Amino acid sequence: MIKIASIQMSVGDESKSQRIDHAETLLDQVRDADLVVLPEIWNIGYFSFDLYDKESEPIDGETFQRMSVKAREHGFFLHLGSFVEKHDNKLYNTSLLIDPGGKRIACYRKIHLYGYGSKESQILVRGNEVVVVETDLGKMGMSTCYDLRFPELFRAMLNKGAELFLVASGWPYPRLEHWIMFNRIRAIENLTFLVSSNCVGINRGVRFCGHSMIVDPWGVILTSGGDEECILKAEMDINKVHIVRREFPVVSDRVL
Repeated sequence: MIKIASIQMSVGDESKSQRIDHAETLLDQVRDADLVVLPEIWNIGYFSFDLYDKESEPIDGETFQRMSVKAREHGFFLHLGSFVEKHDNKLYNTSLLIDPGGKRIACYRKIHLYGYGSKESQILVRGNEVVVVETDLGKMGMSTCYDLRFPELFRAMLNKGAELFLVASGWPYPRLEHWIMFNRIRAIENLTFLVSSNCVGINRGVRFCGHSMIVDPWGVILTSGGDEECILKAEMDINKVHIVRREFPVVSDRVL
């Protein structure tokens, strides 16, 4: 059994250093986990578009370095959520997966950039690589927030062998029902586990809707948060993915 922790972190208008300090404190509370997931652009706040360039980092910058120390200290895999990465004078919404030794083993740059009530698509450059990484815990596919609205990405991850989807998010109100449905639907249609970590709190006047969750391949919510900061924990048997796919062969019955 794999012990999973999703950290639903409160993100307001604090400083970057305060947020990283707080993330470290939260990670110290899940030292028994095998895999931990953090939300989207938690270190500066998704809606703090005015800070994107100033607070951007190289891929191996402060956020990675400090999260790497925690992964190594506690011996878990850590999806550090996402941060604004600067590379070749371009900005990306980048997620990293860190192994229990503190090593970066996967990098995903958000493919679908959000433009409705957001400046993300104006400021950032979209990624173009579907990322699935094989680990001791299973094959993990990486995605970020708005990606949830695009089933093609999740099908592409399935085609690369994904058994578990990891979703870092800064999903706001009022589209809570969309968030809840997409989390379950992406798990159901691919018969795959899904772990999401969403922000809570108010950042630049916009309220995040929380309700992070851990979903099994049947679409059953194993645990879910509300709209306050919390840590979700659940155990999963990755073999259930293959058992479900044998019992109900939607994946193998695909024609297109």
